[in-house]
Amino acid sequence: MGESGGEEPLILPREAVSLLAYVLTQVAEGRGVSVVPSHAELTTQQAADLLNVSRPHLIGLLESGAIPYRMVGRHRRVAAEDLLAYRRNVAVWSYSDRHER
Repeated sequence: MGESGGEEPLILPREAVSLLAYVLTQVAEGRGVSVVPSHAELTTQQAADLLNVSRPHLIGLLESGAIPYRMVGRHRRVAAEDLLAYRRNVAVWSYSDRHER
């Protein structure tokens, strides 16, 4: 019997279902979705695209020490997990700035 004719239901963790629902919502609303392994290294252009900033702005963030990077020859590489940590921190800072009294 083929995989689509399996007799047992597919059981997924709640987190996986929530993630899939989120991805499908984003796609349905016309937004792009990228899946990037946390251990991946990105070029400066890929990192800038992920943060939705210009490449020169990203380079400023790298050079200021806001986001760690390493050099590969003459090229900068940014770890995806460092970039995502920066994005989370910026979101937290933005939220707390808007909600401080």
